[in-house]
Amino acid sequence: MTPDARLVAAVRGGNAAGVKAALEAGADPDAVDEHGTPALCLAVDTFDTAVVEELAWCARLDRTAPDGRPPLLRAVDRGDYDSTVVLIAKGAHLWAKDAEGRDALALARYWHETGAALELRRRTGLTGPVRRTAIRDEDGCTREEITLGELTVRTGHAAILTFLEPKYGVRPSFGDLLARALAEADVDHVVWWTTTGVLQERHDPQVWQAAAALCARPDPRERCFGAEVLRVTNLFDESEDSRFEGPLVDLFLVRAEEETDPRVLRVLTAGLADTTDPRRVDPLRALAAHDDGRVRERAVHGLAEQVAAGDSGSLTVVLARTRDAVADVRRAACLTLAEAPANLPAPSDALAARLDDEDEAVRVTAATRLVLRDDPRGDEVLRDYAGIGEDSPYFWLLYDAWHHQRRTP
Repeated sequence: MTPDARLVAAVRGGNAAGVKAALEAGADPDAVDEHGTPALCLAVDTFDTAVVEELAWCARLDRTAPDGRPPLLRAVDRGDYDSTVVLIAKGAHLWAKDAEGRDALALARYWHETGAALELRRRTGLTGPVRRTAIRDEDGCTREEITLGELTVRTGHAAILTFLEPKYGVRPSFGDLLARALAEADVDHVVWWTTTGVLQERHDPQVWQAAAALCARPDPRERCFGAEVLRVTNLFDESEDSRFEGPLVDLFLVRAEEETDPRVLRVLTAGLADTTDPRRVDPLRALAAHDDGRVRERAVHGLAEQVAAGDSGSLTVVLARTRDAVADVRRAACLTLAEAPANLPAPSDALAARLDDEDEAVRVTAATRLVLRDDPRGDEVLRDYAGIGEDSPYFWLLYDAWHHQRRTP
């Protein structure tokens, strides 16, 4: 098999490592399949962002498929938010148009306004029900894959539209962006992340006021949206005076005491955890015992500074969470305990107790954090992961541990 053929096969198989190997063996990044479709367009069709990213470094971003569409328009048409972002970051041309004269923005708007299911029925001519599959990425963002007949798209069109608008000089209102988010019931949907992010980037006092007003609304999803806008505005504030932190803490402390919806409380907890205000400590300790696992997880992360300072109350709370029923909470506790003063034995003992945890991620996290504390009890676990590649979800955890071992005399 020629390098070009191996490249096409790897792309179709969603094999990013195989794509890299084929390119290193001399494959043409613009190789086409038997129908004349370029490899990068084929990669977009797989919804595999890692493959798209591997090719986008070296392939021509304006190389069109036989239908006349370059990869960017193909990604937009598919509703693939992640590939769209990658292609634009690599320099894809924003003004290319499809056969109907639509650029990326117009195409995204068309899908958003028409609706994915209706457009699939129009294109396929089928009238039956669509098949829906939930997708969650490693960051926790969700979307759906919708299939009818032989055609599959993802529900990322509203997020793509929101991402593209600033690049075309379009500025939708706060209300319009709120409506886009509320159209998706799942607050983890990628359109929620995108709309709140776009509003944060405006650095507009009126956005802050509108978001703060939502925090007292009866609809918990409106409260969630408002709190998230405030959270990311403060998180990404680069001003020297941290002007948003005080108002955020003032509001979030009150709302956290009154909030009953776990979706909203997750945002409030994360927002408090992102600050350095000492008033957050006692609420975070209490939230670390909340019924919702994701609230507990975020509260545990938020106590890292206190654990690093040797604060006994916070350390006691985090030690208890190493035995939590939820694996993500146990993992958060392991990460936080690694910051505890080296002369304290309890954090290392708690980490060692997790080396036989039923969850692999917890085991690896505990082992790597022990290494960072110069405790050899995690070494045996780490030996099982020698030689893993960057495609492993544990690569950077292990890299930190191995780098520390090499630096330690």
